[in-house]
Amino acid sequence: MLTELGLVLRFREDERPNQRPWAGWVRPDVSRPIFLIGRPFDGQIPAPGNGPMVALLAPDRPAVARAWQAALNHGGTDEGAPGLRPEYHADYYGAYFRDPDGNKLCVCCHDAVAGQ
Repeated sequence: MLTELGLVLRFREDERPNQRPWAGWVRPDVSRPIFLIGRPFDGQIPAPGNGPMVALLAPDRPAVARAWQAALNHGGTDEGAPGLRPEYHADYYGAYFRDPDGNKLCVCCHDAVAGQ
């Protein structure tokens, strides 16, 4: 079905020790956005707010922190403070939270900091 939408498989990691099973698809000419599917991070069964997640692309790392803080200030709950997540890639900087309805959201930036 995803090929009918013009998406190609970018990566796939099967279940192995220290790996989470997931896969990602993109349009062939761009690296983002990525459509991801995978097992919920906490190992529980998929359910609304556990497994499905929307990730929003931020223009820079300070915007990630500001968006995360704004979410918490408006009733969201912390699911992962802003910071590097090198298990995704060296420049992945993200923050995770749940909205007041329990939906999990991410704000992330994939750019390296200038001068690094």
